[in-house]
Amino acid sequence: MASHHRLVYKSSTRLPCASFPSLNIRPHSVFSASLCRSLFIYKYISIMNPARSMLSRAARAASSSARRSFTTVATKAARASAPIASRNPTFVQQRGVKTLDFGGTKETVWERSDFPKEKLHKIFKNDTFAVLGYGTQGFAQSLNLRDNGLKVIIGVRKGGHSWEQAKKDGWVEGETLFSVEEAADKGTVIMNLLSDAAQKETWSALKPYVTKGKTLYFSHGFSVVFAERTGVVPPNDVDVILAAPKGSGATVRSLFLEGRGINSSVAIFQDVSGNARERAFAMGVAIGSGYLYETTFEKEVYSDLVGERGILMGAIQGAFAAQYDVLRSKGHSPSEAFNETVEEATQSLYPLVSKNGMDWMYANCSTTARRGALDWAPEFYKATKPVFERLYAAVENGSETQRSLDENSRPDYRQRLEAELREIRESEMWRAGATVRSLRPELSQQ
Repeated sequence: MASHHRLVYKSSTRLPCASFPSLNIRPHSVFSASLCRSLFIYKYISIMNPARSMLSRAARAASSSARRSFTTVATKAARASAPIASRNPTFVQQRGVKTLDFGGTKETVWERSDFPKEKLHKIFKNDTFAVLGYGTQGFAQSLNLRDNGLKVIIGVRKGGHSWEQAKKDGWVEGETLFSVEEAADKGTVIMNLLSDAAQKETWSALKPYVTKGKTLYFSHGFSVVFAERTGVVPPNDVDVILAAPKGSGATVRSLFLEGRGINSSVAIFQDVSGNARERAFAMGVAIGSGYLYETTFEKEVYSDLVGERGILMGAIQGAFAAQYDVLRSKGHSPSEAFNETVEEATQSLYPLVSKNGMDWMYANCSTTARRGALDWAPEFYKATKPVFERLYAAVENGSETQRSLDENSRPDYRQRLEAELREIRESEMWRAGATVRSLRPELSQQ
């Protein structure tokens, strides 16, 4: 992950992003939501069985905890390395708000140094953060808030898995650990980190506690943007804000402990107090962000849903499988097909792209590889752009949202999901991948 960290924090890095004027999306937003996060996910694709990690994430999404993670294994690792007591970061970023040129578009970026602890304590001196849900985002954001010296309580279903996990992480029943309703009642900043489906199901019970003067916080604008489908309509006398980390909760926590911080987007849906914008950016830092850029609830949701279904996971699995199947149909062995499709990409090329950009990658490969890649890139662009346009349209018109809500609310959701993921897990490509991964020197020495 070292190259990813340098990509995030070295402001002089050339960002291989482009403007998207037809969709009115700022290039930095697309870059952060897609390339940065996809390069992180590619690393975990290369070290885990992806079907198992996706199953764990999706199964947890059916409960009442936030589910903004792409890897359960990484979350467990982060929990194992995160003691209850605060840890002093080994590195502290020392830069501030600035306007930068992202591919020809000027954007303002806020950084951790804009909100030192003393300022956070002043802004939130009278607040109690009620974190609803204890999935990977709830776990990470609550611990980071606590380590920043702020008053935090947890709200989850009593006796469930998340309740027990929260107790293991030092939250005390009746003091800092409550039911969802109790926490929402006690909190002045209600952090709704339940899953999208759970937010829809619990809103009617939660809404009476979202009272005048409070702040309603999200890390994904799904429920609010698609209110006609979810029923989540915030009262008109509360601030409604968003801070959306561009990565899993495991990374939110681990980068915070390293003193770095993940990149996040910030949005304001409703500013009643007149202070919502400052509080939103302050919260972004308080939960563990290293730098933040501003977007809208709508753009955050659209880019996030497109990214997950596209280049972050859906498109990658589809492209991996297509190339692998073509190689196998032409007589290549499983090990050769997997190495040329997945292993070389995740272990060698993607980290270099992350560190140096795509033009550097082209300049530092063989002349044969360079010529072929330059010639074929436009072909793949022409082939895939219509798919991405259809995907964006499905997100924009709400049909993708409705499918997610319908599927994730089915009583046999877990069984159906397991069948889909078993097909991926037991495919020849990923079974071959398990063998290839076992041959890596760092694993063979264990």
